[in-house]
Amino acid sequence: MTTLERDPATTGVRRPGDGPGPDRGHSLAYWAVSDCWNITRRTLTHYQRQPVAILWQLGFPILSLLLYGYVFGSAMLVPGGGGYREFLMPGMFAMTMAMGFMSTAVAVVTDASKGVVDRFRSMPMAPSAFASGRGAADLVVAAAELTILAVTALLIGWRADGGVLGALGAFGLLLLLRFSLIWVGVWLGMRVPTPEAAGGLYAVAFPLTMISSTFVSPSLMPDWLGFVAAWNPISSTATATRELFGNPVAGGGTWVEEHALLMAVVWPLVITLVFLPLAVRRFQGLSR
Repeated sequence: MTTLERDPATTGVRRPGDGPGPDRGHSLAYWAVSDCWNITRRTLTHYQRQPVAILWQLGFPILSLLLYGYVFGSAMLVPGGGGYREFLMPGMFAMTMAMGFMSTAVAVVTDASKGVVDRFRSMPMAPSAFASGRGAADLVVAAAELTILAVTALLIGWRADGGVLGALGAFGLLLLLRFSLIWVGVWLGMRVPTPEAAGGLYAVAFPLTMISSTFVSPSLMPDWLGFVAAWNPISSTATATRELFGNPVAGGGTWVEEHALLMAVVWPLVITLVFLPLAVRRFQGLSR
């Protein structure tokens, strides 16, 4: 059998005559969801067979947590009082979710370099399925990463004192940030030429996470740098989750910091509205 004639029950790929359309008795929305699920299942199967990939992604934030929490923690000050480790953990959660877009970009460009994306384009699948399927799979992986990191934080003494509902709301905001940045990763993954070039994007991603309220309050930075850090979307999520977790906040009194909960929702929505259509359009444009 050819690639397009394989049994969909075992591969998740429809036969050539199974494309979306009224003659098949299903709507375009049905096929969009079905194709999204097939891409999601494929991606999660790869993670299932290579669990080291998730552990590798967690290596940097866990190492940073130990480094800043134990080596430098005693020298760090939290404006307004409170323990630095309690201040640090929500920032580490936000940083982990933000840095995840690099893993998405590398995975997408790796698929493209191996011809996988070309195979998807040759199949009768919904145009949005590649981006949405990749996004759904990465969100599941992000939830697993966040769970592992939270358990690690609890083991070293961090506590969420804002109650169950506050903690659930904080984790929801963290996943919302990750969800929005997935589309940045998908779009970048279809723009860069090679996996090696995608790896070079860490030079941009690292300052993006560092110039924020992840490790210190923007009020402790020089005025111009503190302004940039305060308006960083990662800072809004970090500050909002600190409030919901009941951890030290150390806000600087600026408008964006005082409305961190609002901006922790607005920023991801804006990013999604910009980059999700760009990612889908880029995938469609590859065939032209």
